[in-house]
Amino acid sequence: MTEELHTDRPHPARVYDYLLGGEVNFPADREAAHQGMRGNPDSRIPPRQNRLFLHRAVRFLAGQGIDQFLDIGTGIPSAPHVHHVAQEINPAARVVYVDNDPIVLAHARPLLTGQTQYIEADLRELDVSTLSDVLDLNRPVGLLLIAVLHFVGDKDEPAAIVERLLAALPSGSYLALSHLTGDYRPEAWEHVTEIYRRQGVTMQVRSHERISRFFSGLSLVEPGLRILPDWRPELGEPGGEPVPSEAQVSVYGGVARKL
Repeated sequence: MTEELHTDRPHPARVYDYLLGGEVNFPADREAAHQGMRGNPDSRIPPRQNRLFLHRAVRFLAGQGIDQFLDIGTGIPSAPHVHHVAQEINPAARVVYVDNDPIVLAHARPLLTGQTQYIEADLRELDVSTLSDVLDLNRPVGLLLIAVLHFVGDKDEPAAIVERLLAALPSGSYLALSHLTGDYRPEAWEHVTEIYRRQGVTMQVRSHERISRFFSGLSLVEPGLRILPDWRPELGEPGGEPVPSEAQVSVYGGVARKL
């Protein structure tokens, strides 16, 4: 099992889990996280803001009548889960989680119900048209690509991947996407990406202009592609936490509708 899970080297989902304060991670994941924090002491902020953005985006989509979600690159389960958030608004909402890490499946099993499914697959290879047994592809779907595309290098043509995933979904579907950027702290993020690169993991931060291309042909909902805390904060949970700066977050997010 250790060999299958490759616990001797960091995995983005497990590093992310550690940065969120989770316990489903290994020494290699923790060491990679600590190396990253030495170059960017605010490394725990982007994962936290990603989770909050995900929850706001799901609330927004459920409010638009979306009752089925495809969450690709879901990572280690961390409550509240997408189905919890969606089902607070629509108890009939269905969620299909997709990830390529066996440890994610192990921890996702307790969450699986008739309305919650898990598929082990890589987004580079996933054929959405084969999911008709778990999603009604004749009705709109909320496609969630949260903090996953910065682990896809240019050689794998991430824009083409997004286009292919959306092509299988009907009009009226939505894309919710977040992505790390080097617009604010290029040196710090180059240090973090180099740490991943030395471990054989691709990480590529991108500019606002490049991230906006993932929404090509779609209709961006207001307020557009923004640093995460600026995207519809009124949909957030009550809290009172101080809002981090744009540089501390360094992640853009947006939601767009397929016409």
